[in-house]
Amino acid sequence: MSCVKSQICLFLVLKGEGSPMADDKKAEQKEIFRAHLAIAVFCEKVLRETDNVLSVIRVIDRFNVVGATPEMVPTVLPFMILVSFKSGFLRGKQLLAIRPKGPNKEDLPQMAFPMLFEGDDDRGNALAAQINFVANQEGLYWFDVHLNEELVTRMPLRVAYQQVGPATVQG
Repeated sequence: MSCVKSQICLFLVLKGEGSPMADDKKAEQKEIFRAHLAIAVFCEKVLRETDNVLSVIRVIDRFNVVGATPEMVPTVLPFMILVSFKSGFLRGKQLLAIRPKGPNKEDLPQMAFPMLFEGDDDRGNALAAQINFVANQEGLYWFDVHLNEELVTRMPLRVAYQQVGPATVQG
């Protein structure tokens, strides 16, 4: 189709939703408005100094549980979880959800925390929460970290069980 000098021509180009260019553009835009994970760790203690600097004390990725029974009984594991983001272009109230899964892949109760992102691109926001986690069995637990329903990272926590008791003499 061509236009003559005396005519006004309008060309309309349509892109299909499933086109690679449209998908790339959506992914690029989604990436721009997302926070960036800085830290995700289990630890014994988090100190927030007067200058607002965090110190992480005794990073944990394994608990060794001892007991008198052949099978592990439910055990409370006290630890802190620290999840920190840099804002990027993300602003306003966001929802951080931590969703644990047991060694047999069953979903355990989630923990949800509101977070407020209000700083510059490089300013961060950190959640430091005391957790009293009940481990019902030994094995590898996974803690999926979601920000606004999007999986950001997965954190592993190993629970090992050792039966201890009176020594027996075999003859």
